[in-house]
Amino acid sequence: MIRCKPLLGTFVEIRIEAESPSLKALDEAFLAIEQVQSLMGFHNPESELSHINVRSYLESVRIHPWTAEVLTIAKELYLQSQGVFNCGVGHHLVEAGLLPGHDKLSDYSFGGIEDLQFIEPSLVQSSLPLCLDLGGIAKGYAVDKAVEVLINNGIQAGSVNAGGDIRVFGDRSQDIQIRNPSKPHELIQIGSMKVGAIATSSLYFTKRNTNSTSFMVNPLNQEHIEFSESYSVVANRCVYADALTKVVSISRNTRHSCLSYFSAQAIHIPYTESL
Repeated sequence: MIRCKPLLGTFVEIRIEAESPSLKALDEAFLAIEQVQSLMGFHNPESELSHINVRSYLESVRIHPWTAEVLTIAKELYLQSQGVFNCGVGHHLVEAGLLPGHDKLSDYSFGGIEDLQFIEPSLVQSSLPLCLDLGGIAKGYAVDKAVEVLINNGIQAGSVNAGGDIRVFGDRSQDIQIRNPSKPHELIQIGSMKVGAIATSSLYFTKRNTNSTSFMVNPLNQEHIEFSESYSVVANRCVYADALTKVVSISRNTRHSCLSYFSAQAIHIPYTESL
């Protein structure tokens, strides 16, 4: 059984392999994804992420355990990548018109994920104003939570695909395809997967005109970056695959040391000019 819904700024497809498909399992899996979106969506001024951005440098903010887990992983990725992964670049995306502005950006000098501290497991406070954007990690986390729900409901095999962030589980292989960066509407089959996750970062659908600005920002120099190729990462969990594609695509290093730390592997597909 396959079901698809528009969520997380893309389309989320859930596929389950079962003799008697469980609609309850599917419904609960989509609800988990919706909860991640509600908690960590930048576009929602009432989300926990927005509350952190607005209030955390003024007072401590109590957050949901899921938000706390994503922020903890984001801090770990920041450390292991030597700052290449840093979700504290939201203000650059707002200034470029790629994210909505909920506050006056010119009034602040923003910090990064390293400035957010845990006072308690679900209580955070920042030493500087923040404009965190979890778009590079929360989608993968939502995929993982959906898979967790499916497994807890007795689903033995299936997959969740959120716009190319994919996690497969069970004993049935699923073909894995990646878009050809030279011809984005053409798919390249790179193999199959029974258990694990894969995510891809690319800019092929953002280059509609010469004036468009990349949504990828290098936290080390605060500049928007452009690239024509694609970078994919295979990992045990989609939250890591999703985030590590940013590390690889920003550093252009498919052997970055943090890949082995998170037991992940990178795949680079170059752009080739059409004849």
